[in-house]
Amino acid sequence: MEVLDYVKAFAVGGLICAIGQILVDKTKLTPARILTSFVVAGVLLGALGLYEPIVKFAGAGATVPLTGFGNNLAKGVKKAVEQKGLLGAFTGGFTAAAGGLAAAVFFGYLVALLFKPGAKK
Repeated sequence: MEVLDYVKAFAVGGLICAIGQILVDKTKLTPARILTSFVVAGVLLGALGLYEPIVKFAGAGATVPLTGFGNNLAKGVKKAVEQKGLLGAFTGGFTAAAGGLAAAVFFGYLVALLFKPGAKK
């Protein structure tokens, strides 16, 4: 892997995060709506075939943010619909994202066991 690959990943991931920060600072959108918008944008860009070139250019800079999660959902649904028909529209996203979701739940639980969770005072 070359240094340029790291620079591209950092630039694209940073741009996605900067857009999120601008939305937080300049709009009245709640963080939950912004996060949901990023997932939906990833789904739409993935469904239109526009996100894959970004992934090829930036690698993890495009796959790690929430837009990458949305793109992953879109790819999973597309693949499942091709294999299972209409049923795939309902199951494909879960299948595609299962590994990431399982890891998030597992590591969240592990951290909760190691540290005392609770609200800050």
